[in-house]
Amino acid sequence: MKPIFRRGLGLLLLAGCVTVWIVSSGMSARTLRQRTCQGKGSLDVTITDSLERQFIGKADVAGWLEKEYRAYAGLPLDSVDLAGIEKLVCAHSVVRECQAWLTDDGILHVELSQRQPVVRFDDGTNGYYADATGFVFPLQSRGTVEVPVVDGRIPMKIPRGFKGAPENEAEKAWLDQMIGMVNYIRGTVWEGNIVKMTVSADGNLVLYPRMGNERFIFGEPVRVPEKMRLMKAYYESVVPVQPDYRTVDLRYRGQLVCRK
Repeated sequence: MKPIFRRGLGLLLLAGCVTVWIVSSGMSARTLRQRTCQGKGSLDVTITDSLERQFIGKADVAGWLEKEYRAYAGLPLDSVDLAGIEKLVCAHSVVRECQAWLTDDGILHVELSQRQPVVRFDDGTNGYYADATGFVFPLQSRGTVEVPVVDGRIPMKIPRGFKGAPENEAEKAWLDQMIGMVNYIRGTVWEGNIVKMTVSADGNLVLYPRMGNERFIFGEPVRVPEKMRLMKAYYESVVPVQPDYRTVDLRYRGQLVCRK
């Protein structure tokens, strides 16, 4: 076959493909306009981490859409604002990520994951969680999670219902330090041995162990590995000889200050 004929045949095939694409695209667009979203009764919600946390359920998501998005049932598929639905769902503090899509049968699918708290704070008037990124969000009405609790004179002023990172830089720095501390403790012997962490009136973090009457004055949540080594040294070297100290001060580099 001569080159000119091959080129001509190729152009004809390309034109045919473009024509098919245009026709099929037009049919798809018409199909989207003709098919409608079925609505609340057929809403499909997947919560990917529901076995780990149960802060929210399908009924919650359906309620948010009904109250805040309102009319999506009966809309043509190409008129449903999927980006708006994702934004609406993610606006709820406990939702970490969300995706929404429609299938040809008119079913709206919403898939989401929940925030994972790593520490809980209680200042006596307000309680809230923080996740590993430093995002603060309110306690939930259901689905409690077992995480370390810090109470007392917490050096953060978090309003009730607040969500997001603390706006004050000093507060944000302290929160980051606390998250680093609880992450360091997680999975170690201290996770089960430390039952309470309190910020005292003078601003020092105080740790209360499960066994014994000691309280450990930790100070600021800094130099965590060093202070944990001092705690270990206390149990290994001091307790066997003198087990009745009431306070153990860990704030000083390389030394324990024990008081009865």
